[in-house]
Amino acid sequence: MTELSDEQKRDFEAAAFRRLLDHLRQRGDVQNIDLMNLAGFCRNCLSNWYRDAAEAEGVALSKDESREIVYGMPYAEWQALHQTEASEAKKAEFEARRPKDH
Repeated sequence: MTELSDEQKRDFEAAAFRRLLDHLRQRGDVQNIDLMNLAGFCRNCLSNWYRDAAEAEGVALSKDESREIVYGMPYAEWQALHQTEASEAKKAEFEARRPKDH
């Protein structure tokens, strides 16, 4: 295995994260509840993790600011453009699988 420096690892992780965000932004048809039910995380989780990382470095970000970074637009705008009402079956699945921290 190729030995990577810490700086290379950070740069590659950042590039992969940017690619994930771009992918999620292009897939507005994929609802957060679908992500939660399948993978146990969603765009809001990513925004919370981003905010946690910023705060760990002494940078204060609001919930709205971190969501805008992840969604690429204000959250309310994304909801208006992309969010649909979840079916009762999806809501029930979410409740059955809900992570302990949600």
